[in-house]
Amino acid sequence: MKRGAYTVIVFFAMVCMALSASAQKRGKLVMGGDNLRLLIDMRSSKVEVDSLLKKAGLKGANVAAILKGDFTALQKDGWTIAGKQGNVVEFDRPLEALNQNPQTKPYLITTKIDNEDDGSPGYPADVNFGINNFAKVTVHELPSGLTRFFLPGYLQNRRALLSGNFNNWSTLKGIMAKTDSGWIVDVKLKPGKYEYKFIVDGHWINDRYNNLVADHDDNSIYFRYNYTFKLNGYANAHKITLAGSFNNWDANSIVMEKRGGVWQKHLYLHEGTQAYRFLVDGKWITDPTNPNKVQGDDGITNSILNLGEKVVFKLDGYTDVKKVQVAGGFNNWEHGKIPLVKTKTGWAVSLIIPPGNYGYKFIVDDNWMTDPKNPRNMEEGGIVNSYISVKPNYTFKLSGFNNAKSVRLSGSFNNFDELGYTMAFNGREWTVDVNLKPGKQLYKFIVDGKWMIDPANKLYEPNQYNSGNSVLWIE
Repeated sequence: MKRGAYTVIVFFAMVCMALSASAQKRGKLVMGGDNLRLLIDMRSSKVEVDSLLKKAGLKGANVAAILKGDFTALQKDGWTIAGKQGNVVEFDRPLEALNQNPQTKPYLITTKIDNEDDGSPGYPADVNFGINNFAKVTVHELPSGLTRFFLPGYLQNRRALLSGNFNNWSTLKGIMAKTDSGWIVDVKLKPGKYEYKFIVDGHWINDRYNNLVADHDDNSIYFRYNYTFKLNGYANAHKITLAGSFNNWDANSIVMEKRGGVWQKHLYLHEGTQAYRFLVDGKWITDPTNPNKVQGDDGITNSILNLGEKVVFKLDGYTDVKKVQVAGGFNNWEHGKIPLVKTKTGWAVSLIIPPGNYGYKFIVDDNWMTDPKNPRNMEEGGIVNSYISVKPNYTFKLSGFNNAKSVRLSGSFNNFDELGYTMAFNGREWTVDVNLKPGKQLYKFIVDGKWMIDPANKLYEPNQYNSGNSVLWIE
């Protein structure tokens, strides 16, 4: 095991000293005077064991095989079975093999390093909007586009790191540089919500100047902004607030700030279609600079803001019909909300849609139909719909099978649906673009009804059908 892996063990050990005793009852890694002891509770889930093995420096192991009693991967990595007590199997590895000085005091490492909101390691669920709240601003956006985190003080300490969901809570990345007043590090972040902590000489601490703390623990929260609401004029107004679909029309939570004669508010806003309006000294108004407006169900007119990727839906022909609409997962399949405009060759509409994977259909004079120009489809609730991925971050490919009539993709991202996502053949290979959340993804291909793992991916794990699933990690 290299020095980096040993460092991982040391830093993760420190954080786990603060974890609850209940979290320490599962699989764990103990560092003693001259050896490492790895304890695996065979009742643990595959996710827990997989996370524990990574912290022990072992990646790509067949977790399902280990939970069935096959410890070949551990033995190849230098671990020996030291004993078994109940459901817990203990493995041993001498520290001298690490070429490092052993620790005199044992520390405990468990699999519960952080809590996830959506099941993806280290990545909280999406939020509609967010506004920072600092007693003293310690996170700054630089002109270069980087985000600078500042930890004031701690000048007597030797080492400080920044760890968060943006680097999968790494204890190796995020090394901070010491200045005359504290520690700094610059990272590249996309707009969104981030949780973080500092690691000072092995001790995990939150940002004491940040008033935003995660509900499930004491992680500090930072929002990287992507939008600024502005309202010109109203110089004599006493109070202006912002309310919209993103904050459930709460008229008090977002207070606009007056700067240079302009009322404005910086915030993070989730991509998609957002309705909003301003409350000026108790009177509702729409945004005078935004021509996009719509009347809500309550009869009040709201301004409309579209953030996301531009997607053009086109339907050629059908020039003799009265109306064409489109509906899909991006608008909760609401009928009659998105009409297409008639063109010389057919119908078209341009939409702003948040990143994701969606099914959709055209509605031609109240008759629902799939997109005749789109070879990819998906099944939702037993109904086949056309498929589109907005801002995909991975392309699945399957070479060969030139004579196959149908090739589909199915995985943990679509609940292993039997129809999956239809792949298209380009003459060399079958492909489909997918927007995937960070973390571990399992998948298989379905070729003419026959399930198979990805022949180009050596990483796989067994499943309950003894046929295996291919494994993909998305950063």
